[in-house]
Amino acid sequence: MNLFAMMETSGSAMQAERMRAEVVATNMANAETTRTATGGPYRRQELVFAANAGDPEFASTLSAATGSSALATAASQTASSGGSALPPLPSLLAPLSLLDLNSSLSGSGTAVPGVHVAQVVEDPSAPLKRYDPGNPDAGEDGYVSYPDINPVTEMVDLMGATRAYGLNSSAVQAEKGMITSALEIAKS
Repeated sequence: MNLFAMMETSGSAMQAERMRAEVVATNMANAETTRTATGGPYRRQELVFAANAGDPEFASTLSAATGSSALATAASQTASSGGSALPPLPSLLAPLSLLDLNSSLSGSGTAVPGVHVAQVVEDPSAPLKRYDPGNPDAGEDGYVSYPDINPVTEMVDLMGATRAYGLNSSAVQAEKGMITSALEIAKS
């Protein structure tokens, strides 16, 4: 049994929530950006989380015990695809690829349950139109397209990410305490 599996699971959740907070900060920073490299207004970004593959041996044992082969097939397909069947992260997150957020393996080579950032998607909602004929980005009618970013929604998202990060940190601290207590018991 891996004593550190819970720490690895919470650690993967903490990485994902940190990314979520960074995407919220990017959205807030670009709330008034009317022109991007692609030519239009900034589009709100959202993260898609996905579960890591987990332990394929556990999945096959569970499916044998319950008589369900669908779970083992899904686990083996996810494990063979590197833990995720979704496309890779876009170039926006390229600097963070050093963290290997899509990895589902621990240092010991066994699969670890947890979560990872599967992809970043753009909000499909239409941009907001504001009348500002003096703006260089104004159209023929004098309206400027602004990103559809609601600061209240972004702050709620940030609060959720912060809370989830804190709870996972508390779980890691609790496990560290349990491991320390177990070592103290083993000493005596």
